Amino acid sequence: MASKDKESRLAQMAYWEEQLKLRFAQLAEKDVAPEKAAKDAEIKKIRAKMRETRDRLAVIEEKEKKVEEMAKAKAERAATPKVSKKKRKQAEEQAAESKRQQKKKKKKEKKAKPQ
Repeated sequence: MASKDKESRLAQMAYWEEQLKLRFAQLAEKDVAPEKAAKDAEIKKIRAKMRETRDRLAVIEEKEKKVEEMAKAKAERAATPKVSKKKRKQAEEQAAESKRQQKKKKKKEKKAKPQ
């Protein structure tokens, strides 16, 4: 959809700003006080549209930022060297063993060496 596109939303924002200026100019020609002009229904409607557009732009920017971060993370993962399954399994086993089990294993290895 075009309205989800950042450029189209920026164009909409410019359009609503122009409409707001035109409406203020029309009210100024009619010699309406600025306080009453702010309460004008048309002005309120235009400002509401501007708020909606601004909010939508913020969401679009957040999505762009998230996509950028995801791409960066993906590139970092691709740059790191892959560990073979064998090495990964050994590392997991060592991490899973308690210190007591590790000490026992070392003791058995020392006893087995001298023979």
